[in-house]
Amino acid sequence: MEIKEKEVSINKLMDQAECIISTGTPVEMPLTHRFTDGMYIREIFMPAGSILTSKIHKTNHPFVVSKGKCIVYDGNKLETITAPHTGITEPNTRRLLYIEEDTIWTTIHVTKKTNVDEIEKDIIQEHNNGMLDKELFTKFNKINSKNHKYIKEERIS
Repeated sequence: MEIKEKEVSINKLMDQAECIISTGTPVEMPLTHRFTDGMYIREIFMPAGSILTSKIHKTNHPFVVSKGKCIVYDGNKLETITAPHTGITEPNTRRLLYIEEDTIWTTIHVTKKTNVDEIEKDIIQEHNNGMLDKELFTKFNKINSKNHKYIKEERIS
């Protein structure tokens, strides 16, 4: 019971942080989606000075910070991550990040799917921040979704 209560309070804290962040100017954080045989690779560029929260992750998967420096709070600890860095995301992880230097963060997921919406249903926990203005949330997401890039890796025979 104690773990569930902690998850609820962490999510409440992250929800509050999102509300504060949403009062600022939207920041473009382009995503690149790559697909190979049985793998989905998701790369985000986060500019210096940005503050953001991550989605809630359902799966255990690796992540790589290939460029930059950021301060990350995951509900348990505060750490500075400087590239190059490789780590593992545990299920139910949600992060609050302050980006000190332009950062590229990549996650790797095992899947045969190639539709990002379908993959997100498998890897991201649906969460509704009841404190967040839905219109503002949609505005932030539209700014970022226009910058998505999709790459299908071709096999060389």
